Amino acid sequence: MSLFSKLFGGGKKSEPEPIPYKGFEIFPNLIAEGGKYRLSARIEKTIDGDRKTHAVIRADVFDSRDEAESFSIAKAKQVIDEQGERIFDSGNR
Repeated sequence: MSLFSKLFGGGKKSEPEPIPYKGFEIFPNLIAEGGKYRLSARIEKTIDGDRKTHAVIRADVFDSRDEAESFSIAKAKQVIDEQGERIFDSGNR
């Protein structure tokens, strides 16, 4: 990476470490909106060699990034507990 890229924010952003949960991986994927953060996460799992992804986005917004991240993880776990691998079914979007 060049010096200019480092100084001006160029280059690839690092992906946060996934949170493993019951064979799934949860990635908090917060959406910044006017100084607040919307609850959002991505759930992934490899099934039969195919990487599956499901987005969880809710209307809830939080003042604190940490609070939004915590609730995003909790909501993703709830979705996994309630639906399991069915979240990847095409009719469940």
